[in-house]
Amino acid sequence: MVDCGFSCRETERRMAMFGCSPDDLSALLVTHEHGDHIRGVGVLARKYDLPVWLTRGTRQVLRDDDVPAMHHFDGHSSISIGDLQVHPFTVPHDAREPCQFTFDDGNCRFGILTDTGRMTPHIIECLDTCDALLLECNHDADLLMSGPYSAALKQRVGGPLGHLSNAQAGEMLSLLDTSRLQHLVAAHLSEKNNRPELVRQALSTVLDCEAGWIGIAEQEKGLDWREIS
Repeated sequence: MVDCGFSCRETERRMAMFGCSPDDLSALLVTHEHGDHIRGVGVLARKYDLPVWLTRGTRQVLRDDDVPAMHHFDGHSSISIGDLQVHPFTVPHDAREPCQFTFDDGNCRFGILTDTGRMTPHIIECLDTCDALLLECNHDADLLMSGPYSAALKQRVGGPLGHLSNAQAGEMLSLLDTSRLQHLVAAHLSEKNNRPELVRQALSTVLDCEAGWIGIAEQEKGLDWREIS
């Protein structure tokens, strides 16, 4: 599991919706220390005896680090968890040592990118030729600027250490080799500064596909189970 920002009970409930349980997990991977990503990590790890993987920078500011086993990774070395090769990569975000991941089983590659303020050549290289991609589309720039956030928060969210806008996500997608892409899911949408139809329009225009093909990870419902073939 990548990150756990929900309570243990809510995580159990959401996994049960898909016929799964935390008993099925082999490890918890942490991207960075912000609460919506780590709030439930300690409790879940203790209850289900799960090892936790994170960067040393994240560990330094992790308040709840009483877990069965703590392992460190960095943004330049791969790690093996079961049959998966996990490839962390660094991202520009306002955290201590944030990373995102690609996963490889020897046949298929799955990439995750959220919580980055901008694209970098390193990110492009890491996410190229993925078979599935979970991509941050946090906000529409116009909605953010005209929305209810304070000026300081708008600057943070839209800044180079904040979050990707729909337009930035679309621009990055245009630079990737998407010839193998089976699934594209937009994630980390702001409830106040974005709308699913704007996300789908931005991404489907780049891929020249039907807007409905773009998946949306909703904050309350998540998304349907997907398989990479």
